[in-house]
Amino acid sequence: MQALIIIDVQNDFLPGGALAVTGGDQVIAVANEEQKRFSLVVATQDWHPKDHKSFAVNNDRKVGEVIELEGLAQVMWPAHCVQNTKGAELAAALDQKGIEKIFHKGTNPSIDSYSGFFDNGHRQATGLGAWLQARGVDRVTLLGLATDYCVKFTALDAVKLGFETEVVVRGCRGVELQQGDVERALSEMRAAGVRLI
Repeated sequence: MQALIIIDVQNDFLPGGALAVTGGDQVIAVANEEQKRFSLVVATQDWHPKDHKSFAVNNDRKVGEVIELEGLAQVMWPAHCVQNTKGAELAAALDQKGIEKIFHKGTNPSIDSYSGFFDNGHRQATGLGAWLQARGVDRVTLLGLATDYCVKFTALDAVKLGFETEVVVRGCRGVELQQGDVERALSEMRAAGVRLI
């Protein structure tokens, strides 16, 4: 069985949001269109407590700096997708009627969670993997935000969990902190066995 995973199509990642991804709003029409092909659709949602340690403001650091957090390299981000705020909500234009379940990630203030399956240290699962497996899902299709972070890490974890994995490239946009990040992310996914469509 195949499932569509819509990754972090949230207000804060859209133009005008706290961590706006260039062209982030352009993935919404693709997500709405792709949903029609799937009988099972789930979404992930960045859901940070306001004291999250990945926020530059909580560490007296500049956005874009990289520090060590819980033994892992951590990019300092602007405060974004704070629980129960407008910025954390899924985009209003995203058709949510067919989304069966939403999985929250990044809820632990001490460790970030780019992947929809695990936190960045693979210490805690979000429940997405077990939920999909319980429904007999063996193939997943991904799209959303952002190509070089949450899409990439969700895809890499999906492969490690044994899912046949594909990414709808036109349904993704990247942060591109460093020039070439998106291209590198696509290459990394391809090398791991992700099918780019």
